[in-house]
Amino acid sequence: MEKIYIKDLNNYFNKEISISGFVDKIRDLQYVQFLIIRDSSAKIQVTIEKEEKNKELNEIVSSLTKESTVKVTGLVLEAPKVKLRGMEVIPSKIEVTSVSEDELPIDILDYNNKSNQDLRLDNRFLDLRTERNYLIFKAQTIAENAMRKYWIDHNFIEIHSPKILGTASESGAEVFKLEYFGKTVYLAQSPQFYKQMAMSAGFNNVFEIGPVFRAENSHTAYHATEFTSVDCEMSWIESHHDVMDLEEAVMVNVMKDLKESIGEEFTKTFKNEIKVPEVAFPRIPFSEAKKIIQENYKYIGEKEFDFDRREEELICLYARKKLNSDFVFVIDYPFEARPFYHMLDERGLTKSFDLLYKGIEITTGAQREHRIDVLKKQAELKEIPLESLDFYFNFFKYGVPPHGGYGFGLNRFLMKVFNIDNIRDVTFLYRGPNRVNP
Repeated sequence: MEKIYIKDLNNYFNKEISISGFVDKIRDLQYVQFLIIRDSSAKIQVTIEKEEKNKELNEIVSSLTKESTVKVTGLVLEAPKVKLRGMEVIPSKIEVTSVSEDELPIDILDYNNKSNQDLRLDNRFLDLRTERNYLIFKAQTIAENAMRKYWIDHNFIEIHSPKILGTASESGAEVFKLEYFGKTVYLAQSPQFYKQMAMSAGFNNVFEIGPVFRAENSHTAYHATEFTSVDCEMSWIESHHDVMDLEEAVMVNVMKDLKESIGEEFTKTFKNEIKVPEVAFPRIPFSEAKKIIQENYKYIGEKEFDFDRREEELICLYARKKLNSDFVFVIDYPFEARPFYHMLDERGLTKSFDLLYKGIEITTGAQREHRIDVLKKQAELKEIPLESLDFYFNFFKYGVPPHGGYGFGLNRFLMKVFNIDNIRDVTFLYRGPNRVNP
């Protein structure tokens, strides 16, 4: 039998059907009982009159606890007086499929209580049982699907790079070490080197959505030790602007799909709206962005060669107010702030960019240096031992196209779509310095 979701019950008026879900609310009155049943799609009221023919049903409801699961078989009726969707189910059978303990360890609906966050994370399986949280992960699914669809339609292929590495990736800093059959190996910080290997393999355009690991002892609202990274790399580019063109098109596609798929639910639940970009994303050189912040907001950042968090907020505020964009690219960063493999222009600046969205960096990207002699010189400038990168340099010995790409922080993006101030709330199961359970 095909599963019937509660959201679709308006297709079954005056028909007997079966639905399954959690017991959301129970009202046991003198002459009538009401159950609110929910599944991942919606809620419905089940109405049971207290009378002799319903005695067995009445006894089942009287003994029920909230958050138990039930299967209800009954008649779907239009009921304009019922506030919840103007319909109800009159049951002929209620089967209790599992029983919840009477007292829950958390108040599921008290999700704004920040002092309770650790307890909620300890009981994340309960914490996730709200419409609000379900919508976050529904949005994550839609966003990933929109990106995948765009890339596949534009001749990208998906790869799955290894997460266990024999050599520490990129700078070698902030990596997790593992014991591996008598030797030390590392968890991948990013798929960067392997995306570039795919370019040397002639794959042209690739993407990956997968976990990455950062051994940062950071307790901020924006950091996690394991998170989902969205990466892509493309060959035969002229500059980093080609990569930005791609990401802008991808993100407009994502915002359109989000608005079309969950726009109404989003507005109802979060009292806000999903805004599809109306203008091209501004592209502001790093040095110019620094001046804009100093001149307009009288703020001098903590870092000479990079942005601090306050600067990210301020340049986004400027882009929103002056340029009508929630998205802004900051481009052409100094080499001091970037990895050795970013290509340099004639000024000695990197052909790189960050994409900022509503006050936070969600993407870092660049044109990569594909000439092995230049690549080695830049590694030396960063004081990286060349022998530690032998496997990487090997990718560039036998011809490799000019290429570039970016890494996108899916969780940070979701934070800003939903205006949520902590990455823990948009991560299915958060991992941080003090949390590896459940």
